[in-house]
Amino acid sequence: MGTRLEAPSDDLAEVSEINVTPFIDVMLVLLIIFMIAAPLATVDIAVDLPGTNAQRQPRPDKPIFLTIKRDKTVALGEEPITRGQIGAAVSRVTNGDRKQRIFVRADKSVPYGEMMDVMNALRAAGYLKVALVALENSPGT
Repeated sequence: MGTRLEAPSDDLAEVSEINVTPFIDVMLVLLIIFMIAAPLATVDIAVDLPGTNAQRQPRPDKPIFLTIKRDKTVALGEEPITRGQIGAAVSRVTNGDRKQRIFVRADKSVPYGEMMDVMNALRAAGYLKVALVALENSPGT
């Protein structure tokens, strides 16, 4: 509650003005936080995905992406790994929970055999829930 002290009278009147400065400060801090956090929420590995016309499926809060890049290197999330490390790396990320779905995405120039090698490594490690990631085609294409 604010008061005015203009006149030396004993009568203190309430001020009905709202101080918006703290509100603006909070909004600016939230804006800065979201500007910093938004780029961190995206994956930065460039992959040219093929298109699909399949129905879009819901995605978990924290999906686990296994990426096969154009040069046939493999990355789990954004961490590059070798093909021999696939089972151990995925097990480390999932804390050994083999019921979690692994999202495999590959550049469209990657040969089918290379992708099957990665999927076989996942199956050998006990991960049978594998989803293939593709871009959505626009209607009519």
